[in-house]
Amino acid sequence: MDTILITGGTGLVGRALCKTLLAKGYRVIVLSRAAASQQQTNSNLGYAHWDIKKQQIDIEAIQAADYIIHLAGAGVMDKKWTNEYKKEIISSRADSGRLIVESLKNNTNKVKGIISASAIGWYTASENVHTEEEAADDNFLGQTTKLWEESMKPVLQMDKRLVKLRIGIVLSKEGGALKEFMSPLKFGIAAILGNGKQMISWIHIDDLCSLFLFAIENPAVKGVYNAVAPNPVNNKTLTRSLAKKLNPNFYLPVHVPEFVLKIMLGGRSIEILKSNTVSCKKIQESGFQFQFENIDSALENIVHS
Repeated sequence: MDTILITGGTGLVGRALCKTLLAKGYRVIVLSRAAASQQQTNSNLGYAHWDIKKQQIDIEAIQAADYIIHLAGAGVMDKKWTNEYKKEIISSRADSGRLIVESLKNNTNKVKGIISASAIGWYTASENVHTEEEAADDNFLGQTTKLWEESMKPVLQMDKRLVKLRIGIVLSKEGGALKEFMSPLKFGIAAILGNGKQMISWIHIDDLCSLFLFAIENPAVKGVYNAVAPNPVNNKTLTRSLAKKLNPNFYLPVHVPEFVLKIMLGGRSIEILKSNTVSCKKIQESGFQFQFENIDSALENIVHS
């Protein structure tokens, strides 16, 4: 089987994707700043060193790879958006892409394709259904995502297949956005953010992993695709659906006002309150089938599996 080199392999999506690839028989190499300290848990799983700030990478790992999955990027919601952290968000994406591109350009390799993560932060807030042809929003996340995608474009000049997946809100019991939704429900509180009408384009983590696998295994898949489930829901619907799964006998819906979110989150509140309905028609027309098409089946699986 082919060897897949993964950046961001120790994050939420990366960990799940490694399991998926190993289960399919692929050999996986994870790029990590702390490669030497990682424990080997599978004979087909290895670690190699890289350092984005120093623009250093293990060339042998590049040369061993048949495909590269580029997931690396500092968490957008992890910290307050100070000027310093904004620079880190951009650098962790654009500079890591530049490091991969330069490594491929300057060293012999057998890489056939690169599957790069992107995000639906690309799209502006509107009532329209967003498709892949739209220009990037001119706000911070829109322009960050544009830089992220552009950093990988030079691989096309090397005659390598490039796929960019604009990922929606990832639902997983292991963490991420859903963990934040679940926290108040431990106390019977269903926290609806703002007016609750903002649309959320989401994807179950199992479908996301399957989508990366689909992109690797189907040479006709090229360019940009939205990685979101077919049926977006608004914040209120998601929160109530989750509450019914966790506390079917009692939960109290509580609206968290916009001004409170702005005080708590600063600039990050823009993304919490932004409404985005994103289409997955293009990837479906390529032949991909979602296992979890609606929010109830996705949450049922996550909560009770």
